[in-house]
Amino acid sequence: MYMNVFRSRKKADYDAAAYAADAARMGELAQAQPGFIDYKSFAAPDGETVTISIWESTEAAKAWARNPEHLAAQARGRDDYYAEFTMYAADDARVRRFP
Repeated sequence: MYMNVFRSRKKADYDAAAYAADAARMGELAQAQPGFIDYKSFAAPDGETVTISIWESTEAAKAWARNPEHLAAQARGRDDYYAEFTMYAADDARVRRFP
């Protein structure tokens, strides 16, 4: 299993409608990608957002990272939407469940 955690803050003047459209499209594309398991996004009161995606393997996640439409959305994110971001990658993440 592979887990990606993407933490970000938007620019003050970002186009919220364009961002929402890109985010919705990326969600659709990711779910259709071989090896996709799940993703969730959260927003903190201070404006930071966090998206966690889970993949069957590192290879599946890397294939998603190379998707041409995803690459274009990443470029828009750097140019138009994000003031800053940090991405964490975890190969073979440990999983503990309760109950």
